[in-house]
Amino acid sequence: MDTLFRLVSLQSSDQQSSFNSSRTSSSSRSSKANHQLFHHPFQNQQELDKYREECGNNYHLCVDEDFSSSSSSKHLQPHLSTPPTAATTTTASTTHVLFELADFSFPPDLNIDFASPSSSSSAAGGGGGRWAAQLLLECARAVAARDSQRVQQLMWMLNELASPYGDTEQKVASYFLQALFARLTSAGPRTLRTLAAASDRTCSFDSTRRTALRFQELSPWSSFGHVAANGAILESFLDAAAGGGGSPQPQRLHILDLSNTFCTQWPTLLEALATRSADDTPHLSITTVVSSASPSAAVQRVMREIGQRMEKFARLMGVPFKFNVIHHAGDLSELDLDRLDLREGGSALLAVNCVNALHSVSPAGSRRDLFIAALRRLQPLIVTVVEEEADLQPASAGDGGGEEGEEGFLKVFRESLRFFSAYFDSLEESFPRTSNERLALERAAGRAVVDLVACPAAESAERRETAAGWSLRMRAAGFAPAAFSEDVADDVRALLRRYREGWSMRSAEEADDPGGAAPGIFLAWKDQPVVWASAWKP
Repeated sequence: MDTLFRLVSLQSSDQQSSFNSSRTSSSSRSSKANHQLFHHPFQNQQELDKYREECGNNYHLCVDEDFSSSSSSKHLQPHLSTPPTAATTTTASTTHVLFELADFSFPPDLNIDFASPSSSSSAAGGGGGRWAAQLLLECARAVAARDSQRVQQLMWMLNELASPYGDTEQKVASYFLQALFARLTSAGPRTLRTLAAASDRTCSFDSTRRTALRFQELSPWSSFGHVAANGAILESFLDAAAGGGGSPQPQRLHILDLSNTFCTQWPTLLEALATRSADDTPHLSITTVVSSASPSAAVQRVMREIGQRMEKFARLMGVPFKFNVIHHAGDLSELDLDRLDLREGGSALLAVNCVNALHSVSPAGSRRDLFIAALRRLQPLIVTVVEEEADLQPASAGDGGGEEGEEGFLKVFRESLRFFSAYFDSLEESFPRTSNERLALERAAGRAVVDLVACPAAESAERRETAAGWSLRMRAAGFAPAAFSEDVADDVRALLRRYREGWSMRSAEEADDPGGAAPGIFLAWKDQPVVWASAWKP
């Protein structure tokens, strides 16, 4: 479904043969080193041949726009008859040094243990048996140091091992190798546009919603934030209603939903509101903002269908309900919040729900701070913030508006590797091996990796921040943290018991934030915080 540069080959196998035949004393060293490379993952030549056959190519630069036919020869580029050189390569001139002749032997200073079992904790440190993390980090360091020979060695090794259809290690290697190649060829934005266009052609808005629902069914990655945010919104509303002096007029609650959750969050809130007595059942209005480059007819059709289903469910629950959709093209910071009728004549209590929405605001300049300040001017009753826990801001780009240097690139690359390794690992243990929804989620993660590794920081839509970073921004805008009650925490724990082992809820103290800079709760996968949920009041 997505276009993926699945296997980036600097040299095909027959090119390698002719190249090695021209070598002198280094030939034997290369042969011995390459044997060591495949000693652990492939026990014999038959296994290696089988792996090559499953990859569906002969190690050429492969553009696979249809994942269902990846092994078809029509997707393969014809290979060169001689080893690539600066003179024969058609890549951009700015990166021609990448393809100069180099020694493809196993670097003697690397000690990669392919046989060690992987673990999520080792992924956090970038080693401990995770060969993909070790090789990719070495390759990133070589890219930052402009060491073209070492880049070629490591990319050739990764190319031999990577596959988007293999185990977790092979998938991580495949997607990060694609991103590194896009960076080296200065093709990050172009690659990202190609991948997005291929996805748009083959993925409908309806199928994307089904994938989101399946993800929510098998993994708490998204439902964790839904339950926490719903609990905080409901409790703040009940507290405000109780302090209203028992007004005979029905209470009105309006939620501004700044998230692309396809409204899967709200049925449980409607059900919770329905448990109140019929005399004081509140009126609920939801305004959801759908951000897209262009609101296509399919998007509008599906959102109408979602609205109809929500209204039908609300009638069954006996909750007066109104649903509005705002289609917004462009950056979320450009949304004019003042023109939205959120108070309904001044009688409605307002809640703002931000689930994985703030990091989609461009980090350029002070857009994120300005957008949070705009939320503060709405004077909401409560703002819920759910974000994935990763520090993907470039070290030398300040607020994200500049270009990251060598250290900034390595910082973002290392953190991206940690975060997405944990994500792929959770998908591996949550989804069946043959799952179209899982493949769609992995491809979306692959696009995010290209965005982070190969695209300018100022143009990135994936620059996540840590809970501590978002908390500083919220406090600077005039918000104060609102702690989750024990009832909400119990609801989250009950949710996690429905899923496989490995998921847990952690407080700020348990998530290495003893100072309380990041209030709220964390979803952890194998002791790694991956999602943060919080509530804020002006």
